[in-house]
This record gives sequence, C-alpha cells and structure tokens, in this order.
Amino acid sequence: MVRILETDLYPPVKAHFEGLGYEVKAEVKDADVMAMRPDAPDEPPVIIELKTGFSLILLHQAIARQSITDQVYVAVPRWKGRAGWKTFKGNISICKRLGLGVISVNVAEGIVQVHNEPKPFKPRKNPKRKEATLKEFNGRDGDRNIGGTPGGGRHTAYRQDAEKCRAYLDEHGPSKGLVVAKKTGVERATLIMRSNHYGWFEKVSVGVYASKAQIK
Repeated sequence: MVRILETDLYPPVKAHFEGLGYEVKAEVKDADVMAMRPDAPDEPPVIIELKTGFSLILLHQAIARQSITDQVYVAVPRWKGRAGWKTFKGNISICKRLGLGVISVNVAEGIVQVHNEPKPFKPRKNPKRKEATLKEFNGRDGDRNIGGTPGGGRHTAYRQDAEKCRAYLDEHGPSKGLVVAKKTGVERATLIMRSNHYGWFEKVSVGVYASKAQIK
C-alpha cells in the first residue's frame, strides 16, 4: 500500500478551488492552503488544513485558523470501506458543530468532494430526550452510581422504583398493584410488577403480585 502524504492532497485541492475561480497558494503563514478570489478582494479568504487523517491536532489547527476567517476547511484522504465511511461520517458531524468545512480527496483519481461547507452550527434540541433525561434525574433517590459505570450496572430510577415495590411485597406479602402504588409512591408499580424486568415478581391472581422470594 502506498502511503499518502499531506503533500499528495495539495494538487487536487488546489485544482478544485482554482476551478471555482480562486487564486490558491500553499503554506501562507500558518495555513496549509489559502485561497482568494482575485475579482473579489473584500471576500474573506478560504483556508484549508491538510492532514492524512482526522485527529485532535487537525481540529485544533482548523479552529485556530477561524481567528483569521470563518471559511475554514479540513481536507483528508477519502475513506475506505463501510467502517471507514461510518467513522468519516461521525467526524463530519463533529466538524459541523465546530463550523468547519470538510473535504475528502481521492488521491489516486484526483477527485475532491466537499461534504460540508463551513458555517455556524445551531444545534437542534430534542424535547423528548430532554424530558426523559430530566425525568430520570428527578426520579432517582440520591446518587447510587459511579460516573463511567457501564449501562448494565447502573441504578436507574426504574430500578429504584422496582426495589421499592419488592421491599413492600417482602414486608406485606402479596398485594394489589394499586395498593403497592399508593403505599410506595410508585405510580407505575403495577406496570413494573407486570413487566417483571428483573425477575423479582410473580402474579398470583388478577391484579395481585408477590415477591418471588416469598413464593420460594
């Protein structure tokens, strides 16, 4: 496999912007590539940072160039395979949030593709996700988790509610869902016991549940 160098990216990138009417020059101060329109000197310059792959260094450099102009692109070799595209797509998303343009270069064929134009990013909030997150936070009693714990080991608000239901049944024996809900303050008690996500409950009659520990 032939190793691609940053200098290999320059000719296709230069040709692309020249085709758009820009005058292009390399290594202008800290910029890898800079482009200007000869017929529009008042337009902001375009800066392109070249790298053989996405990295924090590339993003740091591109962000630094935004102190010169808003028109900043990052250019990297075109991805290979489905996994490569998945990673590349994720990097495009990051660059969008940073207001950076993204260019991929097929060095072998000299083809340049612009995937994202540099422009300010306005994140769209997800009301449902926000509501679910706030509900989870407010539904928890205390802080029983350690940050960084894998999902399977977390104490969620749902688990805490299930524990309250189980504790009530352990103490009072088989009970109706409505009674458990009222005594524990867990409004979804019947749903939790019926779903039996943790395998703690047993339905003994219509609307009545018991702790499996009692049945054994």
